[in-house]
Amino acid sequence: NMDNKVFDTWNDINGIMENSQEDLTRFINGNKAAGTRLRKHMQNIKHLAQEVRVEVQQQKNSVTA
Repeated sequence: NMDNKVFDTWNDINGIMENSQEDLTRFINGNKAAGTRLRKHMQNIKHLAQEVRVEVQQQKNSVTA
């Protein structure tokens, strides 16, 4: 079932990764502002990853044996 909060959040994380690729390259090439943006992207991913963890646990616990 692809209509699942975990799937949607996973896609959000992938989107942030794709969108932050350019900032990663710019930061590696010495652009400090791109580093700031990259840190913000990583913070967003950290938050979304925690949402995935919580949701997976909730879904796991709600499955009836």
